[in-house]
Amino acid sequence: MLIPILLLIAGLTILIFGANYMVEGASALAKKFNISNLAIGLTVVAFGTSAPELVVNTFAAAQGHQDIVFGNVLGSNNFNLFIILGITGLITPLAVQSSTAWKEIPISFIAILLLFILVNDVLIFNSESSALGRIDGAVLLIFFGLFLFYVYKQLKSDPSEIGELIEAPALSSLKMGIYIIAGLGGLVYGGHLVVNNAIEIAESYGIGQKIIGLTVVAAGTSLPELATSVVAAVKKNADIAVGNIIGSNIFNIFLILGVSSILKPIGFSPNFNMDIYVLAGGTIFLILAMFTGKRKILDRWESLVLLLFYLGYTTYLVVQEL
Repeated sequence: MLIPILLLIAGLTILIFGANYMVEGASALAKKFNISNLAIGLTVVAFGTSAPELVVNTFAAAQGHQDIVFGNVLGSNNFNLFIILGITGLITPLAVQSSTAWKEIPISFIAILLLFILVNDVLIFNSESSALGRIDGAVLLIFFGLFLFYVYKQLKSDPSEIGELIEAPALSSLKMGIYIIAGLGGLVYGGHLVVNNAIEIAESYGIGQKIIGLTVVAAGTSLPELATSVVAAVKKNADIAVGNIIGSNIFNIFLILGVSSILKPIGFSPNFNMDIYVLAGGTIFLILAMFTGKRKILDRWESLVLLLFYLGYTTYLVVQEL
């Protein structure tokens, strides 16, 4: 059993390096064509930090491992919201722009609400089974397109310095191509290792794929978001720290679940509704935190509440499985 564990760790490592190389290569390519740092930050890097989740879910959906698909996205989003924001908010209180408090965070809540409606066919529409079908996936992708249009309009009407975090490397055309191809190759191979070995470990220890998806796979694929937000918090750039998390959560639901269900309809287990409730509750807590105490600031005590709640919830999930 040691070999699958080592291969799972290797797969997660390859995913992280693959995402990093792809972002560097794509950033250099974009800069070569005079695309602004801001546009790069909100497109290339946002996609780059969500790329591990996309690749893992693509493999899991194609192989019919529905619990990995939903466990990875819901687990990653909860990990982003509770653990990463909790850690970064403890490093420094996170003050955010008005648009983040009034628009981006509520949009992430709308994404959760839409997902809940689309996957709960039995609960809402009295169907015989619940699934995220291809039409549902198309709806999610339409909303993703609307979100990108919103980001584009924000860039035109309210430019900010959010892109200054991105330092595009000076690379030759050959190096850019190698970085992008190597990055994509790393993402594909790493995703393959993660899915196959996570399932083997789950089966060997009698652990459900849901728990593996919600914990090990979700935490591993969220490492790019963790690294980005911690660096941003240390540099006192709260907009990046919070924006990276909220943007990634929106990407994960609209884009990744949209693509996954277009590839193959995904059966939904009602057991995941609790994780949706937790994600929705955490997002509501974040919205309230923006308008209580010091306005538009996630204070350290609020960050600690997020962190402690999720540690307790994850412990509960694991104990229930044993």
